[in-house]
Amino acid sequence: MRRDKPLSPNSADCRCHWASGPLLAVARFRAGAAASGTLLGMPGDATDQLNRFIAKFDPTVAQMIRECRAAMRKRFPTANELVYDNYNFFVIGYGPTERPSDCVASIAANSKGVNLNFLHGSRLPDPHKILQGTGGQNRFVRLEGAATLSKPEVRDLLAVAVAQSESPFPKSGAGKLIIRSVSEKQRPRR
Repeated sequence: MRRDKPLSPNSADCRCHWASGPLLAVARFRAGAAASGTLLGMPGDATDQLNRFIAKFDPTVAQMIRECRAAMRKRFPTANELVYDNYNFFVIGYGPTERPSDCVASIAANSKGVNLNFLHGSRLPDPHKILQGTGGQNRFVRLEGAATLSKPEVRDLLAVAVAQSESPFPKSGAGKLIIRSVSEKQRPRR
């Protein structure tokens, strides 16, 4: 398969995920880019892309993202990291599969700071009343820093989210870093 020319969205050699609005089509080759999680048309591997996304932020917020990511990787060493550099937020989801709906938690950042999001947070017991949000599904905890992830009440929420997950995390191995989508147009990150 030739990778030096772009594939069309209808090509049999790519799998596409389309989103409405200004999002780019995410195409991953069955070989090559699919293994590294890179996006069609974006140079470098997934780690390089991730670092470029984080570099858009104010240095203080960028450092907090890196520290929170390191803490989440330590907490979920076998999880896949699903990265979205979208219009409103930069998000890294942590889940046992490549399906976004299987992510038990995610780090979401904008110019104002970093949150720990729970996609199915409305189903989580919250005896300490630390979850914020009133939507039908998502809840979040504002992070003052990576140390917030070590607080017992946050660790408890993460443990319950894992227990409620329909897909179990692998017992061994390392998760993949997968760049899922990048918005062409974004709110300022600084």
